[in-house]
Amino acid sequence: MQTWSLVSICVLLGITARWGVSLNSYSAGKPPMFGDYEAQRHWQEVTYNLPVQEYFNTTDNDLNYWGLDYPPLTAYHSWICAYAKTINPEWVELHKSRGYESPQHKLFMRTTLVADLLIYIPAVVLYCLYLIDGSSRKKVSILFCFLLYPGLILIDYGHFIRYNGVSLGFALWGILALGLGWDVLGSVAFSLALNYKQMELYHALPFFCYLLGRCIKTGLMGRLFLLVRIGVTVLTTFALCWFPFLSDPSQALQVVRRIFPVARGLFEDKVANTWCSLNTLIKIRSILSSDSQLYLFACTLLAVLPSSIRLVTKPTFWHLKLSLVNSSLAFFLFSYQVHEKSILLAAPVCLLLNDLPLMAIWFLQASTFMLPLFLKDGLLVPYTVTSLAFLLFSIYLLSALDHCSEDKLRLGAYKKLLYCLPKMDLAFIVRWKFYISIAAMVGLSIISAVLVPPPHLPDLFPVLISTTAFLHFLGTFIHFTIVQFSEPLSKKSQKKNK
Repeated sequence: MQTWSLVSICVLLGITARWGVSLNSYSAGKPPMFGDYEAQRHWQEVTYNLPVQEYFNTTDNDLNYWGLDYPPLTAYHSWICAYAKTINPEWVELHKSRGYESPQHKLFMRTTLVADLLIYIPAVVLYCLYLIDGSSRKKVSILFCFLLYPGLILIDYGHFIRYNGVSLGFALWGILALGLGWDVLGSVAFSLALNYKQMELYHALPFFCYLLGRCIKTGLMGRLFLLVRIGVTVLTTFALCWFPFLSDPSQALQVVRRIFPVARGLFEDKVANTWCSLNTLIKIRSILSSDSQLYLFACTLLAVLPSSIRLVTKPTFWHLKLSLVNSSLAFFLFSYQVHEKSILLAAPVCLLLNDLPLMAIWFLQASTFMLPLFLKDGLLVPYTVTSLAFLLFSIYLLSALDHCSEDKLRLGAYKKLLYCLPKMDLAFIVRWKFYISIAAMVGLSIISAVLVPPPHLPDLFPVLISTTAFLHFLGTFIHFTIVQFSEPLSKKSQKKNK
């Protein structure tokens, strides 16, 4: 009973943090596009007023004006939200509602984020209670830190109405089901995640490789039966989601083209991935044509391949969690058409808060370091408050700095890799790297908020921030890949960590 009381308090605090950010920030748009707020409103307008057959570019559906570029479940979600027309028809009136904003409508749009309360938060609660080892206090502490992750709060509630929590929630339900041994239900949940946001492809390979590994490990008859069940389940789920578009193949192809807009280029803005960071030294987009840039996607497959092979050969829940992190980071670092907000797809690092608290906290803090975006949206104060709260609470509640032995940080593999070097206290080095990293992010945040860059280097601060974040992400990717190939944590250490 006491555990559930603490869980209720954590959920309430998580909701309060989200609502507090959304109340203090407004993504007021400017013509002609009116900002991301207008995108969500416009999708409600077109899904409510136009039939499926008008998904093409028409006079009523101008795809150059916030054309819907997500899979079917997002469209159904927008269509359901559009029934707010019963409150005020002006909110979704075809054409005439373009650029519409009012305090009442903003309040309504915030209430649509109740989807997190229905999908994301319950999945987090159940994961922490049933798939985390340790005392009730530890489970509740991890739950609180999980819900307090500032990246998701600031993007979905500050940057305004992104619904990343819905797709991540479906994916987490899938992870939860796999962790409990319910492979078919896990396949359904992840299929729903893919049909809500195509960016869930970042997590597709780990799900596939885990289930493939499970099938291989079972006997011949059990292997075939499980494979058929999962295949039929996935195909049925996709067929139901895409049913309105299947009667006309051209319609389905049009949706696919909208979901994968390769014409947008290799990356957007100052994103902290390999190609944008490299572009500051070598102008990749000038050297390579748009078609040639597509071949760089092969680097993504090469980066994610070791983790995927390891998961097939060792389909354990521990390797699944690591593979989800490694796959999402590989896609973010090396993929095509990456946006800075895509780093939220590496949120499975939250699954490692119990196993590798310091490394998880460190990465989650770095993934929130999207300062140029937050400054543009007037979110400096929410960014500062949520980041500090997450850092301090998570370090204190999880005792992240108190339990930093080489064993618990999984640094054993480095000893073997660096056998030729003098003996070093790797745990001590990691702690100091953490302190320096936090100091660097704080320093760059203050400089960006207070100083004006030189006129001949207007992008100086955004480039410094994206490069700093890139080094963090690349280091995390390399570290977790090494950890996935290292030996499991000893039973003795696991008991001490509880």
